[in-house]
Amino acid sequence: MFDSPLSASAYEVLQVAPDVSDDDLRKAYRLRLRQTHPDTGGDAALFVQVQRAWELVGTPDARASYDRGHGFGDAQSFAPDAPQWRPPSRPADTRPKARSFGQPGGWRRERYLGLIREWAGRGVDLADPYDPALVRSAPHDVRRLLADALAEEATARIVGDLGMGYTVWHDVLADARAPELKLDHIVLGPSGLYAVLSEDFGGPVRTRRGELIGDVISGAPVAGLVLAARGLGRALKVKFSGAIVVLPDDDVASPIEELGRVKGLPVAVVGRAALSTVLRRGVTGAREIGGNELFDVRTRLQQGVRFA
Repeated sequence: MFDSPLSASAYEVLQVAPDVSDDDLRKAYRLRLRQTHPDTGGDAALFVQVQRAWELVGTPDARASYDRGHGFGDAQSFAPDAPQWRPPSRPADTRPKARSFGQPGGWRRERYLGLIREWAGRGVDLADPYDPALVRSAPHDVRRLLADALAEEATARIVGDLGMGYTVWHDVLADARAPELKLDHIVLGPSGLYAVLSEDFGGPVRTRRGELIGDVISGAPVAGLVLAARGLGRALKVKFSGAIVVLPDDDVASPIEELGRVKGLPVAVVGRAALSTVLRRGVTGAREIGGNELFDVRTRLQQGVRFA
């Protein structure tokens, strides 16, 4: 909520202009509270959003900080696991990390930078292509690219903290003939070999018959993930244990929802905060990998993986 290029700004939730006076902002907040309160027939989720918006802009200091970058202006204020529009400055973490290869979110960031400059217009100097005001004014498809890049980067930070027993490949080509068909992450560890899709659709999603559904969903993300995993598995002669779709915590009804087998592959949809738990324990029905097989699978992947 409010931490995605696809989310509404605090001012949009309060239905005021960003340059509204403090008095008018307070009046708008009180009006929106009455309009959205569940006791008067309002939407409970929107009521919570109104309260959260007021927390972000309700005082002069909070509003000034928000206006500097909609919550993204000060790199030192980033939570370690929060989505970020710019890389954060954080103290070095000396804990052992998972072995990681590839650039998470890199493919989508490159496409975003190209499209945001194209959208702004030839000859326009974009001092900061990640400026929140610019991002929020861009077309949905452009903002979606940045949102998904941030989602991939957030997942990469989580899986990196799983430790030395895990190996991760990011932005992997599933088919060299189709550059757009890629796996966001491949995670190999004691619980199995998983194909992982990181998404931010910009709103709540549900599941039905083994697929994601909702007003913000287009296409068939789960089916696409399984198809890519099966194709890459055949090409590299490895067998995936399961597939995982990672979504922002606010966008899932349950932190962990297992969908059963989709085209023979166990699939789970998880909130970001639950990802470590799922990768450590595994998905129900997924085959664990250990001993010499783990080294064999790692070698095949290391030799055969190509990056997007």
